[in-house]
Amino acid sequence: MIRNLTELYQYRALLFALSTRELKARYRASVLGFLWTFLNPTLNMLVYVLVFGVLMKSNVKHYAYYLFTGLLPWIYFSTSVMGGTSSVSDRRDLLTKVRFPAQVLPATVVLTNLLNFLLSLPLLLGLGLVFGVMPTWHVIFLVPVLIVQTFFTLALTYFFAALNVAFRDLQHIVGNLIQMMFFLTPVLWDLKSVPAIGSLTREESQSLVMTFNPMASVISAWRDIFYEQTVPNWQPLGTVAVLSLVVMYISAGVFERRREEFAELV
Repeated sequence: MIRNLTELYQYRALLFALSTRELKARYRASVLGFLWTFLNPTLNMLVYVLVFGVLMKSNVKHYAYYLFTGLLPWIYFSTSVMGGTSSVSDRRDLLTKVRFPAQVLPATVVLTNLLNFLLSLPLLLGLGLVFGVMPTWHVIFLVPVLIVQTFFTLALTYFFAALNVAFRDLQHIVGNLIQMMFFLTPVLWDLKSVPAIGSLTREESQSLVMTFNPMASVISAWRDIFYEQTVPNWQPLGTVAVLSLVVMYISAGVFERRREEFAELV
């Protein structure tokens, strides 16, 4: 794991060059260009607000803002994992070059979406101002929460990218799993609405959701910062951080064992 992270740092110039090129190429041929960075999450938000906020009449105050605080980090996570899964298998042109560092490819996808996410944050703050939710000093916790989410996202992306080279069906499986995970993550709904399950209390049921769905803890932390304007609950975030280390260790091992096969298999 340390070796992979060290190599990423050594190739940081290449990583940033590929990420900025990908970010520019993403909207190069479109008329609106960079504005799609704001339009994509906004259009998604409007659809969900119409369905869950108007038709199904959600009781959550400022539901559009509530939804956006969860939707924006979710888009960053989901697009990174789904795009990163095929990042190695789709780049035969680069892998066949002498000594090209394959570990840069999944990281490039994550970094590109991270930059896209950071560029979208002003829209989140602007939407908060529309609803009269002024940013508070709690925004300082944005950095540690973002670090935990990015590391968790990178770990999953590495793992799926390495396996997808030999098992191409995995990219389709991951896409469906991410879609299922979206509805099981408190993006559209409030974690506090989880009822008591069996002999468990409501608090224990909510804790169970956060235990088996790491992104539930991450989304809740973003909501604490921007919507609730409180200090995030560090215990579940700490669990996600530890899990990320474990997944990254496993992913680095899989990546290290299979990296010599990548050029032949793609």
